[in-house]
This record gives sequence, C-alpha cells and structure tokens, in this order.
Amino acid sequence: MTSRKTACEIIGDTRDSRILVCCDHASNRVPEEVGPLGVSVEDMARHIAYDIGAAGVARYLAAELQAPAILATFSRLVIDPNRGEDDPTLIMQIYDGTLIEGNRHLDERARNWRIKACYRPYHTALERLLMQQKRPILISIHSFAPQLRARPERPWHIGILHDGDDVFARPLIARLRKEKDLCIGENEPYTGHLPGDTIDKHALGRNIPNTLIEIRNDLIRSKQDQQRWAARLAPILTETIAKTGV
Repeated sequence: MTSRKTACEIIGDTRDSRILVCCDHASNRVPEEVGPLGVSVEDMARHIAYDIGAAGVARYLAAELQAPAILATFSRLVIDPNRGEDDPTLIMQIYDGTLIEGNRHLDERARNWRIKACYRPYHTALERLLMQQKRPILISIHSFAPQLRARPERPWHIGILHDGDDVFARPLIARLRKEKDLCIGENEPYTGHLPGDTIDKHALGRNIPNTLIEIRNDLIRSKQDQQRWAARLAPILTETIAKTGV
C-alpha cells in the first residue's frame, strides 16, 4: 500500500520486514504555501534541490527487500530533513554556488510553517514506521553529485556513511569491496555523522542497526539503473545482516 501526504510518501507500510528504507532527499517539490524560492528551473533539477535518482533506488530496494519505505516529498531547499532543528543549514541560503533568494530573509512564521508542515511530520511518520517493527534496521538512501563546482571529481561509485559503526556499517563496506568493479568510499564524500540528522535522531541513541548509502547520481539517473542498483544492493544487505547477526 502506498500513501502520500504533504510531508512524505509511505510505501508498503504493512510489509513484514525488520528493515525500513528511508529517503530524506527524494523530491524537489516546493509546496505552494512556501511560495517561490527564486531558484531557476535548471537549478531545481540539480543535486542542490534533491538527491537525483535516490527515490527510485529507495522504492525498488524496498520492493526487493519486501520492506516498507518512507520518502520525503519536499525539496531540501524548503527544509532539510537530514539536519537537526537547530542546525544552521536546516534552511539553506546558498548551496554549491546558487543563492536561494527565497530563504535569505525568512521570517519566524514562515520558518515555523516549514518545520510544522514538512520536517516534523516526516520524522513523526518515520518514527512510527520504525517502531512498529521488531528489532528494526534503518537503511537511508542518498545520492551525490560526481563533482561540485570548483571541486575535484569524486571517484567513488558508492559511499557508506557511519559514526564509527563496527557492527553493521564496516562489515557492509567490507562486503561491498568484494565487488571488484566498484570504488567504495567510507565516510565519503561526506563525514559520517551530523548531530540531529535522521540516523542520529532515530537510530544511534537506541542502538538500532543502520547504514546511510550514498550512490553517485550519474549512475542512477534512469529507471533501469535504479532498478539495477536496487537489485544489486538487496542481496548484499541481506547477506550482511545475516552474517553480522544484527
């Protein structure tokens, strides 16, 4: 079953699995109530607005695993669900060289609307899904750009982000590195932990096994590539879960 609300899309909430797949940056949608952000159509199609291809991978991976999934249905330029509420980058004013004009002079009322209508409902729904499962495992799907402006190219095909996790994340990295055609990054292209981010908020404090998977977005732009990556990752995740006994 699939349901969609202002803040999130929920897929397969009745599926009987320990795993919950989430996708924080699934959409570049700007709710009408927010008004224009002053960002061009071209920039709204870039990684600054959402994680290109991640939503498709999340949907297909959840289907492969017969697990529920939750996808945020608003752009991270509206508000970033993968940040703490007190994080200064919760509502970005500039991102990869693009000025987000509609966020520069945001008043408290507008900011609070985004928190109450988008950010908190997404996390409330995610928490509900996580807690309805026995011994849950949280898998977060993201994507990254092959290169940021004026920055070096990123060689990794996939990165696993974690906060010193030897229980699940590092065994998963070791398993992925057996795939000889892949360049695997550990805490690349980003550091593995932000206080108040989705993994921190829902998993770390309760020792819920988790991983954040970053896939380079030029590899998952098409539906076929998204399906291919989901089909490749599903048995690797299943094998790692079984071997680690998490």
